[in-house]
Amino acid sequence: MYPLIRNRRLRTSESIRRLVRETLITPDDFLVPLFVVEGKGVKEEIASMPNYYRLSLDNLEKEVKELWNMGLCAVLLFVKVPDSLKDNKGTEALNADGLMQRAIKTVKNACPEMLVMTDVALDPYSSYGHDGVVGDGQILNDETTEILAEMSISHAQAGVDFVAPSDMMDGRILSIREALEDEGFINTGIMSYSAKYASAFYGPFRDALDSAPVDLKNVPKDKKTYQMDFSNRFEAIRETQMDIEEGADIVMIKPGIAYLDIVREIRNEVEVPIAVYQVSGEYAMLKAAAEKGWLDHDAVMMEQLLAIKRAGANIIASYFAKDVVRLLP
Repeated sequence: MYPLIRNRRLRTSESIRRLVRETLITPDDFLVPLFVVEGKGVKEEIASMPNYYRLSLDNLEKEVKELWNMGLCAVLLFVKVPDSLKDNKGTEALNADGLMQRAIKTVKNACPEMLVMTDVALDPYSSYGHDGVVGDGQILNDETTEILAEMSISHAQAGVDFVAPSDMMDGRILSIREALEDEGFINTGIMSYSAKYASAFYGPFRDALDSAPVDLKNVPKDKKTYQMDFSNRFEAIRETQMDIEEGADIVMIKPGIAYLDIVREIRNEVEVPIAVYQVSGEYAMLKAAAEKGWLDHDAVMMEQLLAIKRAGANIIASYFAKDVVRLLP
């Protein structure tokens, strides 16, 4: 008891604080999201995500080499598909020579040891901007999971290491796992977006891929019938446990900083690796506040990322990855 025990003794200098520090950030913590577009020589900044870019395949190659040289070892690929290739069933997603399939090959050819994960969802390919097939004013679950399984096979054939279903359809992990097993892709992993909330933090991401739901009659105006209600806590545990039972190797919580209670809940319940997605809205808010001089960009960035890891994340998908690595000793 005080005064025999003085907790501040362990805070008296930077050296002792470093010695007893419980949570550390390293390059190995990060999964780097990358946005890919058609064309050549394209590196276009996303207006709502300052200093983040859409890349054509030639610049994607340069980017992954730079990431690898910085010590970052994993990327998560998203593609921006031309409107002319979009339809209700996401047919282009199954094109063996589609943009995603070529992006996978580009990364693997440029940097064979780089771990490649791919987004598996229909919204980049959907003429309606939804993660699933639209029919009679609803998002059709079972029809969608069949397409997602085929999509996963196509990515595996292109050489992906992990597929990352981000759609929140029921049963899609089992469908994908069985399809991969049937085709002999027994080592292709699944990182499931197990607790993906219907969040307002996703706006800049939808700008990046032009994947927001369209405003049409008989088309759901939002994604609330499949993404989770952000009021719910126990549902996240149930969803995550089911995904693990169906064959998920890694589970994800999305968004990040506003959902740390969910991260801790799931960390207490499961033993598989947990990923957290620090989403586009979180990135954009800090960039905007720092530009105004209202926040110290680097200090807040590090504090948020340490909070995510401290809550229980093994993997952090973050647009700040390069910024952080440049600051690390």
